[in-house]
Amino acid sequence: QVQLVESGGGLVQAGDSLRLSCAASEGTLSRLDMGWFRQAPGKEREFVAAISWSGGSTYYADSVKGRFTISRDNTKNMEYLQMNSLKPEDTAVYYCAARGRGGSYYLARTYDYWGQGTQVTVSS
Repeated sequence: QVQLVESGGGLVQAGDSLRLSCAASEGTLSRLDMGWFRQAPGKEREFVAAISWSGGSTYYADSVKGRFTISRDNTKNMEYLQMNSLKPEDTAVYYCAARGRGGSYYLARTYDYWGQGTQVTVSS
């Protein structure tokens, strides 16, 4: 069983930056694709970004492309989401996710493991 723990959320102003981290308890993180999803109040969980197990491929939602960067360090069992130029509409609970199987990176149902989430609030 893979356990994921997010950190790095907080309250910032529009235009600021935050870096989210996701720590995995399982030493086989290097074999898992990783992703970030977010859920705002009253809205469904949505895809933010994903990275392949090797780190060679990355995927982004149009709403964050050019502002967010996903990365991973398999030697440390860590995944990161660097968020720049934050906007109030980025306010949400951000979830780290991992999967060992294929399918669309954009679909939450293809991910097997989830963190508890970290709150990001962007004030205008």
